[in-house]
Amino acid sequence: MNPAEPVKTDLALDITTDVCPLTFVKTKLMIEGMEPGQTARVRLNDGETLKNVPRSVEEHGHVILSLEPETEGSTVWLLVLQKN
Repeated sequence: MNPAEPVKTDLALDITTDVCPLTFVKTKLMIEGMEPGQTARVRLNDGETLKNVPRSVEEHGHVILSLEPETEGSTVWLLVLQKN
């Protein structure tokens, strides 16, 4: 992500220190507290979390707006989602 152009979101969550399934549990709890149309940025690690969290977000009917490495070559990813 370019620091000069941060993604504007309503909420932010960092799950880089958590492991599955806690990663999606925390993401789901955040989404449940959101209003439809609100957006959130989630910092997550690659691997199992990167595979499972975005998939689960979509399976629950929400929209993935973007999913990109935090910086070039980073193992931390930024997921931007919108609650439906």
